[in-house]
Amino acid sequence: MRVGLSIMALTTALVLAGCSGGTSDPKASSSGSGPGTGAESAQSPSPAPTEVGPADFADQAKGIVDSFSDEELAGSLIIGTWSGTDTQTGVNLVTKNHLGGVIIMGDNLPQDPTSDQVKGVTKAITGARTKGQPVSIGVDQEGGPVSRLSTGALPFPPLMAFGAAQDPELTQTATAVQGRNLADLGFTIDFAPDADVTTGPKDVAINVRSAGDDYKNAAEVVAEAVTGYHLGGVGSAAKHFPGHGRLHVDSHKALPVSQKSIDELEDTDLLPFKSAVKAGVPMVMMGHIGLPDAKTTPATLNPKAYTALRTKLDYDGVIITDALNMEAVNQNLRGGETVKALQAGADLALMPPDSAAGQQAVVKAMKDGDLKKSDLKKKARRVVAMQLATADVQKGLADAESSGSGSDSSGSDSDGAGNAGAKDLGAKDPEKVLTEVGEKSLTVLKGKCSYKGTDSISIVGGSEKEKTALTAAAKDAGISVGSGGTSVSLSPNTSAEVAVGTAAPWTMRNTSAKAAVTAYDSNEYALKAVAKWLKGDLTAAGKLPVKYDGSDQAPDCS
Repeated sequence: MRVGLSIMALTTALVLAGCSGGTSDPKASSSGSGPGTGAESAQSPSPAPTEVGPADFADQAKGIVDSFSDEELAGSLIIGTWSGTDTQTGVNLVTKNHLGGVIIMGDNLPQDPTSDQVKGVTKAITGARTKGQPVSIGVDQEGGPVSRLSTGALPFPPLMAFGAAQDPELTQTATAVQGRNLADLGFTIDFAPDADVTTGPKDVAINVRSAGDDYKNAAEVVAEAVTGYHLGGVGSAAKHFPGHGRLHVDSHKALPVSQKSIDELEDTDLLPFKSAVKAGVPMVMMGHIGLPDAKTTPATLNPKAYTALRTKLDYDGVIITDALNMEAVNQNLRGGETVKALQAGADLALMPPDSAAGQQAVVKAMKDGDLKKSDLKKKARRVVAMQLATADVQKGLADAESSGSGSDSSGSDSDGAGNAGAKDLGAKDPEKVLTEVGEKSLTVLKGKCSYKGTDSISIVGGSEKEKTALTAAAKDAGISVGSGGTSVSLSPNTSAEVAVGTAAPWTMRNTSAKAAVTAYDSNEYALKAVAKWLKGDLTAAGKLPVKYDGSDQAPDCS
């Protein structure tokens, strides 16, 4: 299994980013939400990278873990969380409970944060441990609806946009850009990509977060995303094993139960997880999913689920639970949920309801014999080796950039989100990549692949935020926006000549418009592609990645 990261791998990503531009050369956003400006770095092809992975740090990890007290060992197996914007609370949580890391959520940041504000939080957390184990700093930054950093990071669409784009190289390049952005912001883990395969409108939890409903296509997108994150310098986590997309209950609120066993899912739902493992994913997230023979026990607490992941996928990396503070798990165990997860086979317990109680419960379980210290050490060695590998790669990337490799010294620096990491990649590269993603993923749901073109539009339906964003994109494309011209609706329930979707394609299935497209997201690059299509300057090339009632109206524009 390849779980390597390297300096040379990043250089390869930079080459891809520099060569992967769209058809236009957009200017930087003056609002601070887009990439900074500057001259593009010239890159040369690099030799194949030398892999650096957890196995290279096994001895060092063993030495660190063997020095742990029981309290340190217990804490090293927990990724905690805290409420509110007081960063010191997070620092104290790690320090006092010897946690292996934290996940930063939206409520840990100010509203509409800048990249510098995000960096302030991650920098403080990074220095919270001194016992040799690097602190993992994770984030749910899938793109689209799951983007915890808001304006503090580059805007990315959800994975379904990449399923529609059908461009493996672009998927890899874009996730490398995203990974580098996150690494520059101080993160070591992105809890992505989503390896679930959606079933369409009934899929309330995964939805547009999935690459689509075709298992093989989803597997390809997931593998390229995993590789991209590697190239960008952050660890990834394929989720939610053994697959949440066919389940119609949201595990945040209750326990969904699969009608099929893991054996029966092997040639379908497990394919994206298999491709992720082959691509070298350093972490797999176990989902809160009941199974036919364990309908009241989530897979996160089910030993058979962990055994299946290890044996069927031949996986020897880190297994982390989904958030243990979700309602699919009993919230009244006072740390017992963490013990149960580790007993079942987890290496890391993510977001226990009370991290301190979880750590104390693990210490007690060791003393009582409910958890074997030798087993916990094995888990901790896997975790620490992964953390050391990521830290080593990020140091190498920083050293390479400071010496001028892959950097652009003329890139402007600002507090805006988009500039985070853009300077290191060549200031225009992220913008070009995001533009290409927006254009290649734009999918026609009704009508023709090319629109007849219009010079003026009126926007109806949708939220004020989306209306404002589409107005800006239209004006940038040379389209006037007012009360006349072509009517464009951002809602399926508002009549217009053209309907524009900014979420899953089936949300527009009831529109009465004769022409309809979906951009999968409302970020500025997605809407610029919409505006370019409305102007008649872009042929939408996205292929609908999911079937649903009414999807047969979509033309094949790929």
